[in-house]
Amino acid sequence: MIRRNTASQGANRVSWFYRVLYRSYSWGSTVSLFFSRRITPVGWGGLSLLLLTAILGVDFSKSILYQLFSLILGALAVSMIWAWCRRGRLKVERELPQYAMVGESLSYFVTITNRGRNALRGFFLDEWPPDARPTLLSFARIGEPGEERRNAFDRFFVYYRWRWLLERHLLFEEGRGSGQQMVGPGDSLRVRMELLPRKRGVIPLRDLRLRLPDPLGLFQRCRRVIDCDDSVIVFPRCYRVPPLNLSGQACFEHSGEALSNTVGQSGDFLGLRDYRSGDPMRRIHWKGWARTGRPIVREFEDVSLPHYALILDNFVEHGDENLLEDSVSVAASIVRAVDTRRNTLDLITMTDEALVVREGQGAARSENIMKVLAEIGGQPEERLEDLEGVAIRHRERLTAVIVVFTGWTLSRADFLRRLAMTGLELTALILCRDVSNARAMTEATPLPCRHYLIEPPAIEEELRKLQL
Repeated sequence: MIRRNTASQGANRVSWFYRVLYRSYSWGSTVSLFFSRRITPVGWGGLSLLLLTAILGVDFSKSILYQLFSLILGALAVSMIWAWCRRGRLKVERELPQYAMVGESLSYFVTITNRGRNALRGFFLDEWPPDARPTLLSFARIGEPGEERRNAFDRFFVYYRWRWLLERHLLFEEGRGSGQQMVGPGDSLRVRMELLPRKRGVIPLRDLRLRLPDPLGLFQRCRRVIDCDDSVIVFPRCYRVPPLNLSGQACFEHSGEALSNTVGQSGDFLGLRDYRSGDPMRRIHWKGWARTGRPIVREFEDVSLPHYALILDNFVEHGDENLLEDSVSVAASIVRAVDTRRNTLDLITMTDEALVVREGQGAARSENIMKVLAEIGGQPEERLEDLEGVAIRHRERLTAVIVVFTGWTLSRADFLRRLAMTGLELTALILCRDVSNARAMTEATPLPCRHYLIEPPAIEEELRKLQL
């Protein structure tokens, strides 16, 4: 209730001029999408030619133009009526993959069943993204980067801001399936679809459309055919990172979490003991069992994998959400580069409280961390002491720590120094908009660990220089 009241109060403070602009642009976007999805490029060409012949053919003495106008008008009318009369009843089921990634094409299949009494010919399937129009408060408060450098007319009507916000809120580019020739009544068909995710997170797929063009290809009817809502988790964009040669090696423990982190051959042979429930069959000492008459197993030292931590600073300053997206992508790139078959990895970040996501042995275990990175949001309040407390509590079992910073401030520098005082081996990846300012700060007060300054958009080039 408090959030709603706060939002409504913020909307009430928006000036009448921005309200008029917002309603105009919102209505214009709706009308533009409606016609652009129902009139083909050839149809737009036909309408343009109709208008041109109407202007030039006012003089009835120019019989050729008048006849051409009549011919185009008749073709457009027949096409429009034909497209409007087309019908199609389909049952649709999506076959979605478990995950997708920003910037990489997502392919999936749709099984359609014709529930109509007639065969359906010459149709297309489109996956429409959710409404990308911003809220009134976002339109009034969030400025386009570089907006101050535009001319006075653009700054007054802020249409480019509207277009930028539309692009920013677009979850994926419209997915299309290949055109189909025919599906008979009661028959089923498997159609391959493709779309391009543009934002990480859980992307809903709720609007699958059936396009039914007329034979001339001028107009098309669009009908919503999906019966249920689906979604797919989109992982952050990942950059190419050189192989990580992180410090640390396998160590030996007799108990604790290491029991679940053993890899390959175990440690040295310790001796024989009685069988306990859960012991693997391969460790049974058959000669000892035959000699004593009771099951006996061989006992080895347990080998623990090197244990690393990735700390993600997701505190956003001045609403710079784009820098947070870059930081999440860098963290995802590090997760992908760590070989979890020979190492274990923890992600430490902030939600409502400090969150630790642990990964054990296995090539596919990093998916849990990637899920968290896909859905994590920015935190407006800097709470580095919470991250510090979690890292200190787990320092005894950590081999090394990589910290990804979203921006650079004196408080972040103090946080890094306090972590270094605990004896942890640290590497800092600092993302910032102004590298020169951050470099001056680090040179004035040197940091106690390796650090790399990364300035978007040259992220991939800087990550290739890492020597971890």
